[in-house]
Amino acid sequence: MLNLITEISKYLLIFLFAFYTYECFAVFRKKYGNYEREKIYKRQMACVYLIHLDAFLVIFAATLDIQVIGMYLMQLIFLLSLHFGYTMVYKNSNELVLNNMCMLLTVGFIILTRLNFERATKQFVIAVISAAATFFIPFIIKRAKALRKLTWLYAGVGIALLGIVAVAGAVSYGAKISFTFGGITIQPSEFIKILYVFFVAGMFYESTEFTQVVKTTIMAALHVLILVVSKDLGGALIFFVVYLVMLYVATKKVLYFAGGFAAGGAAAFVAYKIFRHVRVRVVAWKNPLGVIDNEGYQICQSLFAIGTGGWFGMGLYKGVPNTIPVVEQDFVFSAIAEELGGIFALCLILICVSCFLMFFNIAMQMKDVYYKYVALGLGTVYGFQVFLTLGGVTKFIPSTGVTLPFVSYGGSSLLSTFIIFAIIQGLYLKKEDEGEIHEKRDKESQKRSRKKKIAETKFDGKIEEF
Repeated sequence: MLNLITEISKYLLIFLFAFYTYECFAVFRKKYGNYEREKIYKRQMACVYLIHLDAFLVIFAATLDIQVIGMYLMQLIFLLSLHFGYTMVYKNSNELVLNNMCMLLTVGFIILTRLNFERATKQFVIAVISAAATFFIPFIIKRAKALRKLTWLYAGVGIALLGIVAVAGAVSYGAKISFTFGGITIQPSEFIKILYVFFVAGMFYESTEFTQVVKTTIMAALHVLILVVSKDLGGALIFFVVYLVMLYVATKKVLYFAGGFAAGGAAAFVAYKIFRHVRVRVVAWKNPLGVIDNEGYQICQSLFAIGTGGWFGMGLYKGVPNTIPVVEQDFVFSAIAEELGGIFALCLILICVSCFLMFFNIAMQMKDVYYKYVALGLGTVYGFQVFLTLGGVTKFIPSTGVTLPFVSYGGSSLLSTFIIFAIIQGLYLKKEDEGEIHEKRDKESQKRSRKKKIAETKFDGKIEEF
């Protein structure tokens, strides 16, 4: 009976998830007005709740653990509160970004509950705290006027925190990336990358002259070098790529981009020569089967899991994803592909792509250059982090130890992603206000023009009569 439930469930999950993904891109059609888009958003949230219910029914059937029902109900209340809270308080919020946030959280809750119930519980508690802590960020971003004046404060705080980690941080998988305070482990680089985006945006907002570019590059390089010294090369790569993209967009000079790209390539070569754990990851990437007993074990297990799942997956609790080391964090995508299938996994990628496109869409529509750069930088952070995660687990690039936003286990990653999405919502609200102001000004201008024409017509008529 359990096998039948699992088999029916996995096809229903795939259908609902594929339909949700289709709707993510249907929203971008120009022919759709606000009414059509509202219907799409409602259908998407219906899919979120049905997927959540379907998966937890299977989890309960497989475990017969009464705690699963309690977990499902608490998560359902949380998702309802999050969605309706945003739509009621922020009536002009971007509902695609909101829906995608709810869907990615739901996928994370499902797969983590299946892999490790204790960690899933911790992740849920962190999600509730993170959602509450970041709920008013859109309001702050919408109203704040002093953010662009704190440029050097962002850099100072970021470099100071990275320095503390480099000196006193705990070593995890060969890199110093975190420290523990009051029993809570914090990974500062997850939050510093947000401050870093605001710093670079502020610098380029002031000027894009050569001297300003040199100053900004020195400070950006200092961030990256501290991360390299800490051996957090995944974080260093994100910081580097974000700066390169923002530099090119701000200056529109290909020479800067090419020079930065060449410098990055040289730095990667030096890192390969200096750091042993980088060489280990490259060896595992080049020929994982040749070193399957040691360096290549993790990536081999990841590839086996993805291959075993096929297009339709094994079904929840029918695979063996726990054979992959650190599966809840770096390799959660492989577990999803194994049990929920390749189609589900591809749709997950496309949902992340739709978030990335919406971030860039918001950036392009911002009138204020400073906030345009901020949206661009945060979009690059999110998109490149997703790329590093998926590239690592599929052997497209060497593994960098980066988590999949909203899906992987990790408190710092989860909170920082909540902050990024909340800032994007705030920028979208600011963009909507800008649009309303411009529309109001246009209407007033048109009204004045009409009055002027009427006055001129009456004056011409009096002259002719005279």
